[in-house]
Amino acid sequence: MSTIGKSVPRIDAIAKVTGKARYPGDFQFSDQLVMKVLFAHRPHARVVAIDTTQAEAIEGVVMVLTAKDVPVNEYGLGTMDQPVLCGPGSTIAGADIVRFEGDQVALVIAESENAALKALKSIVVDYEDLPVVKTLGDALKEDAPILHSRLTSNIFHHNIVRRGSTDEAFKKCAVIVEGEYQTPVQEHAYLQPESGVAFTDEEGRITIVTGGQWAHEDQEQVAHALGLPDDAIRIIYPAIGGAFGGREDMSVQIILGLAALKLKERGINRPVRIVWTREESIIGHCKRHAYTMKAKWGADADGRIQAAECEIWANGGAYVYTSPKVLGNATLLATGPYEVPNVSTDAYAVYTNDIPGGAFRGFGGPQAAFMAEMQVDKLAEALEMDPVEFRMRNLFHEGSTISMGSQLPAGVSIRQVVKKCAEEAGWTHGPEGWKKPELAPAEDPNVRRGLGIACGYKNIGFSYGAPENCGAIIILEGNEKIEKARLFHAGAEVGQGSHTAFAQIAAEALDLPLDKLELHYSDTSNTLNSGSVSASRMTHMAGNSIIGAAKLALEKWQEGERPAVGSFVYRPPATSRMDKTDGHCTPNFTYGYVAQAVFADVNIQSGEVLLRDVISVDDVGKAINPIQVEGQIEGAVVQATGYVVLENWKKKNTKALTKEFSTYLIPTVLDIPDRTRSVIMECPDPIGPFGARGMGEMPFLPFAPAVIDAVYQATGIRFHSFPLTAEKVLRKLGKLKPEVVGFWDYE
Repeated sequence: MSTIGKSVPRIDAIAKVTGKARYPGDFQFSDQLVMKVLFAHRPHARVVAIDTTQAEAIEGVVMVLTAKDVPVNEYGLGTMDQPVLCGPGSTIAGADIVRFEGDQVALVIAESENAALKALKSIVVDYEDLPVVKTLGDALKEDAPILHSRLTSNIFHHNIVRRGSTDEAFKKCAVIVEGEYQTPVQEHAYLQPESGVAFTDEEGRITIVTGGQWAHEDQEQVAHALGLPDDAIRIIYPAIGGAFGGREDMSVQIILGLAALKLKERGINRPVRIVWTREESIIGHCKRHAYTMKAKWGADADGRIQAAECEIWANGGAYVYTSPKVLGNATLLATGPYEVPNVSTDAYAVYTNDIPGGAFRGFGGPQAAFMAEMQVDKLAEALEMDPVEFRMRNLFHEGSTISMGSQLPAGVSIRQVVKKCAEEAGWTHGPEGWKKPELAPAEDPNVRRGLGIACGYKNIGFSYGAPENCGAIIILEGNEKIEKARLFHAGAEVGQGSHTAFAQIAAEALDLPLDKLELHYSDTSNTLNSGSVSASRMTHMAGNSIIGAAKLALEKWQEGERPAVGSFVYRPPATSRMDKTDGHCTPNFTYGYVAQAVFADVNIQSGEVLLRDVISVDDVGKAINPIQVEGQIEGAVVQATGYVVLENWKKKNTKALTKEFSTYLIPTVLDIPDRTRSVIMECPDPIGPFGARGMGEMPFLPFAPAVIDAVYQATGIRFHSFPLTAEKVLRKLGKLKPEVVGFWDYE
């Protein structure tokens, strides 16, 4: 009867492929109203006045809402530094300031979209433009405008790690390598843009049907902004067309709740619906942070890393969002999965007038891994050592101590993972160590071939002392035998197959077939807080909560309770905050490990980088559903391909230029690697449900350095930034005029 380890069909597969699954934008009601947003469309300004008279007079307009209509005009996942609506009349100081082009200024609720759009054009806004902080360089100038008055500078977060003495260690190093690196903005490019519908339900609650990653956090933030208790708000997630971290932050949730509340106050009991356009989605919601980084690493003659100095600057954009958490991951992963006895790292998050940086698959890991793995490749080359051999001499092992001074949790498998990846890519191991395979030349004389390898590790779960828990409820029904088991869980399904995995874990824990399960997901009215579907945590956290609830329900069933209810909140081992002087802490309770090898062709005439073969080896502990794991690996590789090779974010004066998919190019079937080999390793995690680790983010982490190493091996040119567009490659090859961008002016 076991379902664990079996590639059972997704429980939502038929509904999704037949179109029966309802996404937030699919909810339609005969009496619904339509809402549209007036975005600022300017990077930095004071809203002096707003005149909505003409808009309110347009036929079909029900109401126009501005800052004065928001009960508590602030929100934010980490720091409440963003107004719901920007403008005068707010009780919150600074809410009259627009800080990026996607700040929201007014809402129109109307009978039709045409009426709403006509009203938007009739709203008169008097702006006083303010100096624009375009880049990190601008933000860090002594005379820079301070974007948030609660601070004395634009630096809003700083992490420090100190271990040993880098100064003394560098004196003893045989080789020292340095580098400056930049990683770009990336758009989430959800299948469906932000959308939803809100109404007052039969119990008087403001009910919001939308897409997100943390239903109970959405509930709390909406309740706060509306000045209501949490239980006055109900959040429901239907099918969600992708998230990748971006739906962790607010988009339409609060404004939908605000519209429903104001309609209720006027005695209008009608649903209100919003669907953002792609352009609204791109300018109105967060992005992957652009990072600017410096590194200086040294190793001894035996190929042991002795010291690493790292400097990390994250462009946080206009508001905090998840920048401190993203920066925390980058701070830890700045020295990669390697034992480094002497470390000095400073990591900063900085306000600019850019679109805010937020959570994105990998959560700071891809940026830091790029820097770390580039430094490792440079050290190996300086010592004339094979890159796998060098890594093997430095990789973590069971009992290793990380840069933050604590011991790694049990289950360290990075050496096994790298070994497997190297072997799959053709490396051999003999008495003299690891040896890279020779590649056959391409038939086209303009094509150069290269093979690169990189590795990494990623936290599973919340970090740095953040409260971590996940609840599940199971109800067993029947008489002599269990006829039905009902599972209630808030964990979101964002395309990764989580609900199928939850069902498999529940069936296994209850020793029931899948068809005996009735599943109730992602509704704050009947589920416990699950925490966010992020940080690769949901399989681990939900799995353990479901197993706990199943155990309690079965115990009550054996005691004769009918129905038997098991309610369980799982809490993993505690983590701790970084010490403010040296950063020492226990940042995470477990990790996942990954290695990738990339075979790439570079056309030196056209500048094209073609990815021929990608090997991704991921230790998932135990694959609950192997085919879903393969899907996660392949999806991550495709998304990472866009990040590294194709997606070229452009802006001017902090305003997006690439705000449609005609200009911001995401990978098509013609752009993805010719082949992706997903190699699933199963080294059981000691505290994971049935040994499972999380893994949704891992395949993203080492991809950029593996690709760039492959390009270096092919051309002899090492790139320190990406995407590797044809134009960028040709400039580096000397076939186009070089583009000069200052270190602090990188966008």
